[in-house]
Amino acid sequence: MDMKIKSYKNFIFDLYGTLVDIRTNEENPYLWKRISELYTSLGAPYSFRELKKSYKQAVNEAVCHVQREGEKRFGREFIGEPDLTAVFQQLYQIKGASCSSEQAAMTAHFFRILSRQKLRVYNGVKETLQRLRENGRGVYLLSNAQRDFTRPDMELVGLTDFFDGILISSEEGCKKPSPVFFHRLLERYGLKAQDCLMMGNDMNSDIAGARAVGMDALYIHTETSPAVAGKPDADYTVMDGDWNKAAELLLAAADIV
Repeated sequence: MDMKIKSYKNFIFDLYGTLVDIRTNEENPYLWKRISELYTSLGAPYSFRELKKSYKQAVNEAVCHVQREGEKRFGREFIGEPDLTAVFQQLYQIKGASCSSEQAAMTAHFFRILSRQKLRVYNGVKETLQRLRENGRGVYLLSNAQRDFTRPDMELVGLTDFFDGILISSEEGCKKPSPVFFHRLLERYGLKAQDCLMMGNDMNSDIAGARAVGMDALYIHTETSPAVAGKPDADYTVMDGDWNKAAELLLAAADIV
């Protein structure tokens, strides 16, 4: 390895496209037909087209509301993230049907199962996270994601227990690349930005967001990464998506031979 690598105490990871390869399709008519059947059977009759339209409208309204309220408190650097489980609950209530928080979470989980086409952990991820923790390094997750999609996903692939802390954007009401989200992680776990290395597959959300708060970054370009124009502005890069190379960089950055 030719590049000079600094030493870090803590490692912050994005989830989807970085540690986990995922494919979803929320436009599939089969998804909306099955979800509309669920709603109808529980007292909220929808055609699949009506449900899809109502869902998208409710999501847009929720995004606008969270953004508006967040900017009042944090200013223009805030980027809001609503909890979509509340949207699934609202869709029952629009039709006059009662819906508990447990039923709303179940509906969100069912939606995820139907829309998910692929979910797997990249080779070498678990072994690398384990070695980092065994050698006293902090391992944290900072993910733009929905709680009732992502926590079941993580349990399914067996990743939950590899982290010292997990921040999911829908639980926090904000998301990357907002500095608010990064600072929340640092403050909650008593971390210093200069002691942390952020790893992600999105140059804007992960890399630019990390660098804006004084955190070094490792960029990995995977199949789901947005297109990158020019040379990535990251401290370390793995442009071919090879997790063996990423693991080598991470372990070197943790002073693990």
